[in-house]
This record gives sequence, structure tokens and C-alpha cells, in this order.
Amino acid sequence: MVKISLGSDHGGYELKEALKRHLSSIGHEVVDVGAYGVESVDYPDYGEKAARSVAQGECSRGIIICKSGIGMSIVGNKIAGVRAALCLDEEMAELSRRHNDANVLVLPGSRTSPEHAFRIVDVWLRTQFEGGRHQRRLDKIRALEKKKGD
Repeated sequence: MVKISLGSDHGGYELKEALKRHLSSIGHEVVDVGAYGVESVDYPDYGEKAARSVAQGECSRGIIICKSGIGMSIVGNKIAGVRAALCLDEEMAELSRRHNDANVLVLPGSRTSPEHAFRIVDVWLRTQFEGGRHQRRLDKIRALEKKKGD
């Protein structure tokens, strides 16, 4: 199975907890980097922890959650080597993996029920990267990450 870092702010806490139970129940190893309650916290702190664990190879994939998913998307994509994708449904999850090799999934805590999140995550985890023309595009993204002074 897969080792997955899981992070949220207060707006995504309840969905994170539901996903933690779901992922563990189907055999995945979950690394919970916080938040650990519904008290107000700063989403960049937890998004960075989860995304860095993927970029550094400590976890194979990451899932980050905030109220809208927008803030966590921005944070995740600031980390070199992370391709964070905000997915609102199963089709977006599948395409994020097949075409973009997304290694961090972003979910909006306020717009995603646990049951819907389980379906999105399950599709995202089982979908493989297609490679081919998509690899050329990922190589261009990696080149952007290496540019200095932009």
C-alpha cells in the first residue's frame, strides 16, 4: 500500500480525520502532520509539512485540506517536486494523476462530504501516470522549478 502524509487546517480537520480512518482501514499508512483540532491555525504550516514529506521522499503521496482548498493548493505548489492538484470530483482526480502525475491531492473541506472524498481519494490513489507526451510537460515544470531569480 501507500504511505500518505495528511495535513489540514481547522477548516479541513474533520474531513482529515474521516480520511485518516478510511485510508487506514484500506491498508494505507497515514502520517498525520496536523492540525489536531478545530481551533484556528495557519494552513501554510500544515500544508508545507505534508507537501515536504512527499518532496523529500518520506511519503509517496500527500493529501492536504483547508476550507476552500485554494490556500493549500498555493502552499503545496511552492514546494519543489510537488504537484498539488485541487480536485472537486473523481474525474479531476483521475486526470491529475494520468496527465500531471499529481503527488499531492488538495480537497476543500467545506465542499466535500467524507463519502465523496473517499471516492475522490480512491480514484486518485489507483490511477497511474500515463507518461508519453505528459512526461515532456512535467519535464518543463521541473525546469521551471530550477530557474533562479524569477
